[in-house]
Amino acid sequence: MGRGPMTGRIIETLEDVEEGAAALAQMCPRLAHAYRLTGPLPLRRKPDGFAQLLNAIVGQQVSIASASAIWARVEQAGLTDITRVQQASDDDLRAAGLSRPKVKYFKALADAGVDFDALRRAPSDEVVTTLVKIPGIGFWTAEVYVMFSLGRADVFAPGDLALQEAAKVLYDLPERPKERDLRQMAEAWSPWRSVAARILWAYYRVIKNREGIR
Repeated sequence: MGRGPMTGRIIETLEDVEEGAAALAQMCPRLAHAYRLTGPLPLRRKPDGFAQLLNAIVGQQVSIASASAIWARVEQAGLTDITRVQQASDDDLRAAGLSRPKVKYFKALADAGVDFDALRRAPSDEVVTTLVKIPGIGFWTAEVYVMFSLGRADVFAPGDLALQEAAKVLYDLPERPKERDLRQMAEAWSPWRSVAARILWAYYRVIKNREGIR
């Protein structure tokens, strides 16, 4: 597993995920129970960069099937490059299946001047702060990007409804925890919060028999 002075541990392989899951299982009997139910966890590593954030914007507030179909049209139109998006008209972007708000978000991201190389070396909190300044990128999108595209081992996405529901059931809570409360709960899972999220997403699929994240 790689690590850096600013980035902390980087999850690069399934063995890294298994190491984190084993540590969490020792740390918390309930996570150990969930892990026994879910079996092996996915790596979930994704590319980083401009196109990956566009992909995340496409996936917001639509079904997995719809997001996949729209993204295929975006790729086919060649609209995954910063310059191409800057040069595209709103009608070009709409023709690829984007809603009016997402057209604005594509343009905002293309014009934001994000230094993706610098993000790879920046602390996770700094990456999130940088990304959420861009219209169309909220904390969930930024945290999932840091978790899966940058591979950080100690990041969580407490605003995720599937994680909230999984935590409610697993910890026998009276109601689904709010984002602030789940963020506080997740502090106990450091330095493996990203793996705890993988366990909870997998556990959510077990209890709901549905996919929790694209």
